Amino acid sequence: MKKIPLLILLASGSVLWGQNKNPFATDGKKVTVYTTAEKTGQKLSAEQGTLSFTELKQPLETQISVFVDPNKTFQTIMGIGGAITDASAETFAKLPKDKQKEIIEAYYDPNKGIGYTLARTTIHSSDFSSGSYTYIKEGDKELKSFSVDHDKKYRIPMIKQAIATAGGKLTMYASPWSPPAFMKDNKNMLKGGKLLPEFYQPWATYYTKFIKAYEKEGIPIWGISIQNEPMATQTWESCIFTGEEERDFLKNYLGPTMKKEGLSDKKIIAWDHNRDMLFQRASTVLNDPEAAKYVWGIGYHWYENWSGGEQMFNNLKLVHETYPETNLIFTEGCKEKFDINKVYDWKLGELYGTNMINDFNNGIVAWTDWNILLDETGGPNHVFNLCFAPIHANVKTGEVMYTNEYYYIGHFSKFVRPGAKRIAVSPSRSAISATGFINTDGKVAVIVMNKGDQKVNYNLWIEGKAVEVASEPHSIQTLVF
Repeated sequence: MKKIPLLILLASGSVLWGQNKNPFATDGKKVTVYTTAEKTGQKLSAEQGTLSFTELKQPLETQISVFVDPNKTFQTIMGIGGAITDASAETFAKLPKDKQKEIIEAYYDPNKGIGYTLARTTIHSSDFSSGSYTYIKEGDKELKSFSVDHDKKYRIPMIKQAIATAGGKLTMYASPWSPPAFMKDNKNMLKGGKLLPEFYQPWATYYTKFIKAYEKEGIPIWGISIQNEPMATQTWESCIFTGEEERDFLKNYLGPTMKKEGLSDKKIIAWDHNRDMLFQRASTVLNDPEAAKYVWGIGYHWYENWSGGEQMFNNLKLVHETYPETNLIFTEGCKEKFDINKVYDWKLGELYGTNMINDFNNGIVAWTDWNILLDETGGPNHVFNLCFAPIHANVKTGEVMYTNEYYYIGHFSKFVRPGAKRIAVSPSRSAISATGFINTDGKVAVIVMNKGDQKVNYNLWIEGKAVEVASEPHSIQTLVF
């Protein structure tokens, strides 16, 4: 008899499902429910105790259910984390040592904190720096003056602490906001502009020098993105690449240069901008085999609602279905327009929960928040683009403020570990949304979010067995078993 393959493909090539090698059974398993809920004081709390599965053959239409099949698996998760920027590191350095330890453990310790395993950083300055800077002297097209000494004051020491707290391993990638001013047609790191063709090669070499310099400092670099937000002319560091320009820079300069410098094992991420133009950019780059061979994945942000619309989750789904062998990674998102009076606004966390559930369900393998730490002003930021972060610290008083963003992210990062596979999860009512994963140790984590004003009682249902769970208004839960 011909064996049925573990991976079943649609005619288009899209991944439909995989079969878990070790069939999952509920027998003897207890469910622990971790909850974060508005107006309850619960923050990643397990106040419902452990729940046991009982028989429930066929749920009724009137019984709200979350149907789960851990035997049907999808993409493998690489990691969840956030960006260690200059702003994060500068804020961190201004705090007392005990507060520094608290924040690092809150993010990177898998037991005391929420266990981040992924990090992004910047190749020289971004808006979330105290000022613009590069790693070379202006006009040095041969890059002879290249040095990351600037980063040794704040950023590199913080990254090293994060790596140590994460257990000695932290998957890190880096993104540039702009080439040095002399390499651009507007002679300015700010306000868009384009990389001049005569500087394509020096700029490609610049990435490799960054990687090698950071690794010399003991910080392994897993990968790079080609350009942060390549279609946005910003008041801060920015640079425009059309799809064709990004494709050609990658295939003719960056990809070959990485290979020549012995860095072909480093991953390259294209796009690194919003979901609105995701398909157009992905298709432009990936339809060229000579460019596509250098691409590990397509990165994206969530700011497409700048025009007043909604998040374009279906664009993500389309790219995943069209290019199933190319990874999708969320590279940046935050709530903009910081207001200290809204630091505990519950909508902050729900923004994160909504995006993370939808993005994972649409096929992404990794998720990266923006700044992990900002000060009481939503900075520092040299162009006053002040934003929210999961943790804010008042550098004058030493107070550390945990927004509910931190806890909502934690419902994923703490329980969904590298190597986990997404599983089939289907809520029966729109009052709740959900996703789920099975970890390499066999533990399942199902995340359920309730954005409504009403309590929702539901059954977590697996093959004729169920546990009854109460979902508080404006809450997120992780069910572990």
